[in-house]
Amino acid sequence: MKTFVSLCAWSIGCFCHLALAAPDISTADHTAPELQALRASAQHSQEIWGLTEQEWAKFGSLQTGPRRYWSPQLDPLTTLGVEAETDQERQRYAELQVRLEAKRAERELAYQKAYTQAWAKLYPDLMPIQGMATTASTASQTATRSALFVKDDCDSCMNAAKHLQDQRTAFDLYLVGSDGDDDSVRRWAKAAGIVPANVQRRQITLNHDRGRWFSLGALGSLPARFEQVDGQWQRIE
Repeated sequence: MKTFVSLCAWSIGCFCHLALAAPDISTADHTAPELQALRASAQHSQEIWGLTEQEWAKFGSLQTGPRRYWSPQLDPLTTLGVEAETDQERQRYAELQVRLEAKRAERELAYQKAYTQAWAKLYPDLMPIQGMATTASTASQTATRSALFVKDDCDSCMNAAKHLQDQRTAFDLYLVGSDGDDDSVRRWAKAAGIVPANVQRRQITLNHDRGRWFSLGALGSLPARFEQVDGQWQRIE
């Protein structure tokens, strides 16, 4: 039986933005230098998002209404897009956001490549554990991957990992009950025959579970393999 879990329960990789509230610049409460600094800050923020002064003001106004409570962490482009009154406006904000996120993905991929090369140079015999880099798992976000949940003392778990590796399947391995111990994850991967080179080039990633298995319902026994289908996580039997 296939189990569907909402993507909101657990996200391996998606883009997240911090909402930037447009400042309310009031001449009554600020000195001239303070006003100048606030206006400069507002102009800089609107330019970062590619917005006009009027659009930035509209975003600030929306942040004082119901949208502030419905979606408190929504970024300016998404906020304006979902509140757009015409198809032309909606399309403009969508295109601005796609361009901005494409630049972000390009920068993160470039850094991830540099990080992978640095790891291979400095620690060629040590398999990296996810979370040791400061960036998100960009490689996991840009390709269709499986998520494999395993545990210690589980022969079928090791067989499942070996099978996926032999099939050259890109997957993210999660050790349930690792308690944040990197050495435990490495020992498990070594015992399962995970090739270090596959980890270094991110064909396979090694991860602490950190409660993800339970966030997916912890249904059935381990190993458990999941894939994302239509925005939801589906267990593959």
